Amino acid sequence: MAEPSPPPSNAGLRILLSKDRPASSPTSAAASTASSHADRDHIIGVFRSVLSKTEPPETFALQTVQEAIKPQKETVLILEENQSLENALRTLLQELVSFAVQSGKKIMQYGNSLDSGESNCPITRLLDIVLYLCERGHVEGGMVFQLLEDLTEMSTIKDCKDIFGYIESQQDVLGKQELFGRGKLVMLRTCNQLLRRLSKANDVVFCGRIIMFLAHFFPLSERSALNIKGVFNTSNVTKYEKDAMDGISVDFNFYKTLWSLQEHFSNPALTSTNPAKWQKFSSNLAVVLSTFEAQPLSDDDGKLNNLDQEEDAAFNIKYLTSSKLMGLELKDPSFRRHILVQCLIFFDYLKAPGKNDKEGPTGGMKEEIKSYEEHVKKLLEVIPPKGKEFLKSIEHILEREKNWVWWKRDGCPAFEKAPFEKKSGQAGGRKRKPRWRLGNKELSQLWKWAEQNPNILTDPDRIRMPSITEYWKPLAEDMDPSAGIEEEYHHKSNRVYCWKGLRFSARQDLDGFARFSDYGIEGVVPSELLPPEVNAKFSSKPAEKGKRLKREDSKGASAQPKEQQVAATPETDGGGSGGDPEEGAVPMDSDNGAADDGQKQSPEEVSGPESGQCEPEADGDDNMKTETTSRDARAGEK
Repeated sequence: MAEPSPPPSNAGLRILLSKDRPASSPTSAAASTASSHADRDHIIGVFRSVLSKTEPPETFALQTVQEAIKPQKETVLILEENQSLENALRTLLQELVSFAVQSGKKIMQYGNSLDSGESNCPITRLLDIVLYLCERGHVEGGMVFQLLEDLTEMSTIKDCKDIFGYIESQQDVLGKQELFGRGKLVMLRTCNQLLRRLSKANDVVFCGRIIMFLAHFFPLSERSALNIKGVFNTSNVTKYEKDAMDGISVDFNFYKTLWSLQEHFSNPALTSTNPAKWQKFSSNLAVVLSTFEAQPLSDDDGKLNNLDQEEDAAFNIKYLTSSKLMGLELKDPSFRRHILVQCLIFFDYLKAPGKNDKEGPTGGMKEEIKSYEEHVKKLLEVIPPKGKEFLKSIEHILEREKNWVWWKRDGCPAFEKAPFEKKSGQAGGRKRKPRWRLGNKELSQLWKWAEQNPNILTDPDRIRMPSITEYWKPLAEDMDPSAGIEEEYHHKSNRVYCWKGLRFSARQDLDGFARFSDYGIEGVVPSELLPPEVNAKFSSKPAEKGKRLKREDSKGASAQPKEQQVAATPETDGGGSGGDPEEGAVPMDSDNGAADDGQKQSPEEVSGPESGQCEPEADGDDNMKTETTSRDARAGEK
């Protein structure tokens, strides 16, 4: 049996597809390449011819573009035309830089006349022309930024300083909105590449110029310039000697302890979350602070190392870590300040605002940080020169840093606010408060609305008092057990509803209103609205209710304390034990009066004296003792 043939491979499929394609003519490809090169050479030639002109660029820049490109539109280039012009100008810039290097002159000074002193540099002239075209919108706005990036990449560090001087001089034009949006990323990339090429030890001033330019060029709320995540530069490692060298007079253990602090300063987050590292840092810092305190500096040491002098203004911030220099560095006030300020920055990070309990320091760590911070500030105050002024400035800077931290943690909201546009009627005049007809806006609108609708006040349906049956119907539905309404959602829990219902019942249903004292708010509901089983609960006869109340009162009277019952016996007995008749007559009259009043009020109160009169017959001895005690007490009062 024959085996099935394998499927065709992808290579064979590509071959089959390629047969159907029309073969491209090498002659046409070569012709298109030759035409593009010719167009590029034409553009280069036109722009090279205008570089020697001394007139301002606005007088000839647009005519030069129209002559070189012959655009479809008169003043604006389309995408393909912008690309052709950019490629040609980048090639022209590369040729000019090569000519300047061959001449042995600086790039930004190539072509200048030493005799006349005029600036005729073709590279600067080319940049001015392109910058004008970009500013007026004739060409794409990012073209000048691309030329500046190419120029810095082709130049040495010395030439880059002059190129960056040109960038600083055109900062206002480059920062306009129509150019900034197109070229901000290119400018950021150019400056970052320059910073990577520069030496942080030898080119400190140039690095500072670039950073200051970026700070002014980009808005304050630009997120590309912010360290949102708070990542530390752990690549900046401070290397120092691990083993002691011969002939060193300084304590080598202190040398290692001092420089080991830099490991913690470079990554504070790791130290704060690791208890072992924090203990090591705490012990090392205590040794360093005690050494600084034991070896104070004099005013002479401060004068020898005064940083206020002009020649010492651009000092190097990266200190050498050789153990041989340890003795000299300890006598240097700026070195001590450098270490102590690092400590304050470290503590300020640990106490950064907005940290929760998990991120922030613990209770014991907080106390250590507070004590160390006070110790560091005391040492900064005594370091000459002007220790107190220096400490005050550092505290002010750290206090302002908290605002920066809060702003970043709030998501970096924009600082710019939209300007308030004044209306034409308000310009130049004081804003007056509006005058309303009836005192305020709401009442005036209500009165105006009533004037426009005069029949609304006489409408009979506007104010209508509901009937008793209609009003109490929701409460009657809630009282039905089959409804299953919870107490929380019951209408009787609504005080306003109950209060309004009582007012309606007092006006329209006095019988129902009288039932409120016996059954509560549910007794006021008309009986025709209630189910039979619920209605039976609120329709008991008054006689049955009186018997029930008598039984409850008799139980309450029997539960009274025995002393109260005994004390009431002489008053009701009329002084039968041989006491003072006048004293016994008064309680009898008052009791009789109270009993008479009680008989008029309710039958419940009458049962009280009757039960109390039975007690003297049963407990005669106790009554005698009580009467004797009361007589002695009255004699003592007299």
